[in-house]
Amino acid sequence: MSVLQRIRILSQACARRTGRRTGATAWLVALMLAWIPMAHAQAPQPPEIAARAWLLLDATSGQVLAAKDPDEPVEPASLTKLMTAYVVFDALKAGKLTLDQKLTVSERAWRMPGSRMFIQPNQQIPVEDLLKGMIVQSGNDATVALAEGVGGTVERFVELMNQQARALGLTRTRYQNPEGLPAPGHTTTARDLATLAQRLIQDFPQYVGYYAIQRYRYPGTPAANDTNRNLLLFRDPTVDGLKTGYTAAAGYCLVATARRPQPGLGEGPAGQRRLISVVLGAASENARAAESQKLLNWGFSAFEAVRLTAPGQPIATPPVWKGRTSDVRLGRPEGIVVSVPAGTAKGLRTEVVRPDPLVAPLLKGQPLGTLRVLSAGGVTLAEVPLTVLEPVEEAGLLGRLWGALRLWIR
Repeated sequence: MSVLQRIRILSQACARRTGRRTGATAWLVALMLAWIPMAHAQAPQPPEIAARAWLLLDATSGQVLAAKDPDEPVEPASLTKLMTAYVVFDALKAGKLTLDQKLTVSERAWRMPGSRMFIQPNQQIPVEDLLKGMIVQSGNDATVALAEGVGGTVERFVELMNQQARALGLTRTRYQNPEGLPAPGHTTTARDLATLAQRLIQDFPQYVGYYAIQRYRYPGTPAANDTNRNLLLFRDPTVDGLKTGYTAAAGYCLVATARRPQPGLGEGPAGQRRLISVVLGAASENARAAESQKLLNWGFSAFEAVRLTAPGQPIATPPVWKGRTSDVRLGRPEGIVVSVPAGTAKGLRTEVVRPDPLVAPLLKGQPLGTLRVLSAGGVTLAEVPLTVLEPVEEAGLLGRLWGALRLWIR
């Protein structure tokens, strides 16, 4: 049905409803009603996902492609270990410990229930092996050994986890332990988990490979305990992580990520697009894998990534008043990539929404405006926060006076 036909039908309906002839008001109302569904017609509909809550994030563009109850509090189970790993990776980065450093297994670690690496009290285990035990085997004993090694005590380590959660903007997450066993107030959300997974990959790319390990066991531990519980690692070669979780209360959970080539993004790793799926409260181990696979496949096929600027390249250079330079470079340090419905990349339009006038000084990294990406039909497809790429210092006294005069005349 054409837009004109839709408007005519709706305007006639408006006239019958009001008992008046079709006039300008009815046509205006009909135009608005006709446009509303068309404005959203380009948004792909996600598949049915059998889970309590779920979310699909395009990590390349930073956009949430689809979600169900993304901000509802849930128990994270062993997905908690994503934050545990983040804090350990941060300690490694800061030089507080090394991968080959050996940590002593305490009795508390050895006695941990649930999933285990099966290490023994007083064993000296290298940090790297404990990380593999925590990530691949989801070992609660390895997790506590790492927590004690970094924080001194488990309780102090949990404080570090919550501090890091706040620093990352995980506003609905609260940790009570490092391993994810049920505890009052130990909750997170699908959105926070997606953000955490994205930052984990972004901030510590050198350790992402641990999440793709299919099998691992420490010498002397049971051979039957060597298999990664993330079934997608064995089903989809583009999947390279991240973590599973299960408790009776949380159900079967999986945060998964896949990376696939995307034409137009560039060569090598830079030309690959990464998606992160969060599936919480599925019915079984197989179900969480199947639903995650469904989400990832849909995201790669229903959307395409479009690079608008290269890293460090400005999308706009608006004028600046009272500055040592006459304009400011706005963009994103990593460049700008947006995800749009497949087939809509042609004819994209952009517009920059920003304060006016811009007055120096402006700091590097300062948020300043938004890039709005629109389809050929004018539908807003994405909004990207812009930052200052290079600082603009304040001009000297004469320059400021001249700028103030020009502003006054303007």
